[in-house]
Amino acid sequence: MKDYKDTLFMGQTNFEMRGNLNNKEPLIQEKWEKMDLYHKVIKKNEGKREYTLHDGPPYANGDIHLGHALNKILKDFIVRYKNMNGYKSVYYPGWDTHGLPIENALQKSGVSRRDKPIAEFRNLCMEYAYKQVNRQMVGFKRLGVLADYENPYITLTHDFEADQIRVFAKMAAKGLIYKGLKPVYWSPSSESALAEAEIEYHDITSKSIYFKFPIVNGEGMFKDASFLVWTTTPWTIPGDLAVCAGPDIQYVVFDSNKGRMVCAADLLESLKAKLSLEDVHVLGYEYGKNLLDLKYILPIYDRIQPVINADYVTTTDGTGFVHIAPGYGEEDYIAGKEYGLDVLVCVDHHGYQMENAGKYAGMFYDDSEDAIIEDLKACGSLLLLDPITHSYPHDWRTKKPVIFRATPQWFASIDPIKEDILKAIHDVEWTPVWGEVRISNMIRDRHDWCISRQRAWGVPIPVFYAEDGTEILDQDVLAHVADLFEKYGSNVWFEKEAKDLLPEGYTNPHSPNGKFEKEKDIMDVWFDSGSSYSTLARRGLPYPCDLYLEGSDQYRGWFNSSIITAVATTGTAPYKAVLSHGFTLDGEGRKMSKSLGNTVDPIKVCNTNGADILRLWVASVDYQSDMPLSQDILKQVSESYRKIRNTLKFLLSNVSDFNPSDSLPYSKLESVDKYMLIKLNKFIKEVKDGYDTFRFGDVYKTVLNYVSSTLSAFYLDFTKDILYIEDPKSNRRLSVQTVFYKIVDSLIKLLSPILPHTMSEAYDCLPFKSAEDVYLTDMPEVEDIQDDLEEKYDEFMKYRDIVLKALEDARSAKVIGKSFNAKLTVTLDADAKKVFEVVKDNAATLLIVSQIEFVDGDEFKVEVTPAEGRTCARCRMIVPFVSVDELCPRCDLIVNKK
Repeated sequence: MKDYKDTLFMGQTNFEMRGNLNNKEPLIQEKWEKMDLYHKVIKKNEGKREYTLHDGPPYANGDIHLGHALNKILKDFIVRYKNMNGYKSVYYPGWDTHGLPIENALQKSGVSRRDKPIAEFRNLCMEYAYKQVNRQMVGFKRLGVLADYENPYITLTHDFEADQIRVFAKMAAKGLIYKGLKPVYWSPSSESALAEAEIEYHDITSKSIYFKFPIVNGEGMFKDASFLVWTTTPWTIPGDLAVCAGPDIQYVVFDSNKGRMVCAADLLESLKAKLSLEDVHVLGYEYGKNLLDLKYILPIYDRIQPVINADYVTTTDGTGFVHIAPGYGEEDYIAGKEYGLDVLVCVDHHGYQMENAGKYAGMFYDDSEDAIIEDLKACGSLLLLDPITHSYPHDWRTKKPVIFRATPQWFASIDPIKEDILKAIHDVEWTPVWGEVRISNMIRDRHDWCISRQRAWGVPIPVFYAEDGTEILDQDVLAHVADLFEKYGSNVWFEKEAKDLLPEGYTNPHSPNGKFEKEKDIMDVWFDSGSSYSTLARRGLPYPCDLYLEGSDQYRGWFNSSIITAVATTGTAPYKAVLSHGFTLDGEGRKMSKSLGNTVDPIKVCNTNGADILRLWVASVDYQSDMPLSQDILKQVSESYRKIRNTLKFLLSNVSDFNPSDSLPYSKLESVDKYMLIKLNKFIKEVKDGYDTFRFGDVYKTVLNYVSSTLSAFYLDFTKDILYIEDPKSNRRLSVQTVFYKIVDSLIKLLSPILPHTMSEAYDCLPFKSAEDVYLTDMPEVEDIQDDLEEKYDEFMKYRDIVLKALEDARSAKVIGKSFNAKLTVTLDADAKKVFEVVKDNAATLLIVSQIEFVDGDEFKVEVTPAEGRTCARCRMIVPFVSVDELCPRCDLIVNKK
């Protein structure tokens, strides 16, 4: 058989089958940087609607991890899509640069905070932070994340710190900032107060004890009785100042083998078993509100102390009595305040018992428990030591337990603006929808925010103290400090004396001698990032911004602190919408950690598989839940990528000789090509809907289904015969190429937000492209095509499935080899006849067979037999006869130009 390979119109493209992404991507990124692609996109979109995604600042410490990658890639999807779909979407990356981790990192490197002047230590912190910012910036760029990296917002810059002080000043002007002695989360390991957002919970085993407080003024049934008390924190007993009863709880007085005691009546039966109480004889009952005249003696210390009431006491566990240490718990503090109790604190900032703890002075609080328990046992108060495992707050940085400890701290009061915050939350669009409930509950349960930290590296609390200790929160003073910070940075606070930081000529009646002190504490870093919306106005961006997008831990963190400060200063939420994502897991569903050795380095993935593979994984997962990643999962994603890439290659190669100016109008297209345009239109709409609603997983599935089923398994399959065989100038081939060009152009644009490197490469290979890079183009529009063709062809596709099954069965039975070897005899019933009417002339082509015969009948049937005749040496179709050149009539006309 003659060889006509040279007469086939096989397309050519420089778009390679192998992605080779690890080598190509850095070159593509270099091209983007050289052409200043980000700023060109923004310039192209001048005058369009603004869409601002405000970046939640990652902490500047160490290389980027998979969580960073997930977050930044999701943001890049949105910003790229918006910039290609009618918006101007600037993206300023942010970094959180103050706080304990940087102090710790310096100390680990041999720099001691205590051996250097504080200003010098802070300068070293700043240098370290900038190095980390640059380190992470390189990582984000390698992921293909485009941003205004020349103008990031960084929480240590002069302008940011000044704006933060102005937010503080506005809150102070409304009376929302105050100093108070209250129990706060205190981290002995960090030597600082912590906010709720800096707390995480882990299980620990505590020394739970049941013990007696002897009543000293009891009469009648209370004579010689003791309150039965339970606690899980024996180290707080030196700070005990009262016993608390529920006012409406009924208490029982009883005799037993272990003495006369009082407990909640509802708990007596369970306590009998727990404490091995025998010979129990009930003497009587009394409500908690009637116990207030009783007093007890605190064992070990011999202090006489009162009974108080509080509604938070329950009978779900314990004994119905709570020992009250106002210096060690918020509820204890509130209850004690109502009864005028002192706030006794016996533990210092290192976590050690102090002199007022008596014999336990010098012991670490946790270590003192054994001695306290032993002394309770010795004086006959201890009834049971009962270790329990329970969830307990830990410092999220050091991973060590925290305690509640009353210290003088600065607070932002939530209560006065709580209803305003809750209303603002309701006005925000939350995705997932449960986000609204979650953050609302957190705000509803929050009364104050402890904003002071006893550290060196952070924004100073800009408060002065007069000679009599009065706190100075004058607006002109705060404005002056903000101006100083804007000019010199916050280090000026530590470089100058208080008098040099105050406005010239400032006087205050509380300082008759003109002497002032300055606050030594710094602000909670959540106040830093929580006031970052101030950068929007400074950069000329609209407020509120359109979107905050972070991990679901930020409902208690950045989402929370931002809406508190924003509502306090502007009356509205800083965001119109909030989108949260889950966390990354290993392939077995375990949390990733260095100790388990199951972490996935995103940069390693980029340098091995390619950033676009990692980005495609992000698109493929349900990011609102926790997401596993492993080498096996990467292989699966790589296979999906290969399908997409191969489809693009086929499309590009087959439009290499096509000029879009030769496109046929819709009216002149073949019916199946019209059908494919309708399907493309539907595909475009579904993908854009997915982007618009942040359902990137739907985008991924829609793309894969379209590429695999609509294109590869149908359109690209049967059109090979047309593209390779038909005359390049024939309307039949031009009809296909018209649609191919629209498909590949649309695919490249639609996939650009997810696979920017690959689509940039593909766009470079698109003939007659209109822009320098695909990112400088716009998303394809959904066209208004009025045609009932889709329904007819959809019905045909159902019959096609039956035909393909018959062909496969014939192939298995060795009746035919390839489908081109087949002749189909198709029996059409009335319904099928209507369906096949639309494709009758093209049926053989669409079904990829050489011959087809239709007969009428009562039932749709397909018979497959070998096609009879001669095989064309060029197109391989079996025809009744061929020419002397072994060509079918169609190929003879094309080859010999007849």
